[in-house]
Amino acid sequence: MDRRKFLKGSALFCGLAIVGPALLVESCKKIDNSAQGPTVNFTIDLTQSANSALNTAGGSGSSNGVVIVNMGTNFIAIAQRCTHSGCSVAYSSSGNDFVCPCHGAKFDINGAVTNGPAQIALKKYTVTQSGNILTVVG
Repeated sequence: MDRRKFLKGSALFCGLAIVGPALLVESCKKIDNSAQGPTVNFTIDLTQSANSALNTAGGSGSSNGVVIVNMGTNFIAIAQRCTHSGCSVAYSSSGNDFVCPCHGAKFDINGAVTNGPAQIALKKYTVTQSGNILTVVG
């Protein structure tokens, strides 16, 4: 091999060795911060015994991958699956937040992360009430 080919090959190799890992690291840093959760459209009958907890302020229940909470004056609904570990989050009335039992991640009532390790918010759904029927959409 002559000197010219050796230098060209060495320069190409060094360039790839520097740029390649930088591209990989940059692609790993891009985190999708959009809220995550299933797309749903379902109803809940508050007269059914399985939903009795929702008749009390601070009471909660889950259905179709969504946690529904009676806030006293309205209802909120948040995706049930933690965006960090996939465990089911639960509503904590004492903290007025959602807690993941697997790694301690916490989310506020709008689904925003308040304590890691989760970095992506939970999806929040629209809840409407007509008499004893709740409709959850999102």
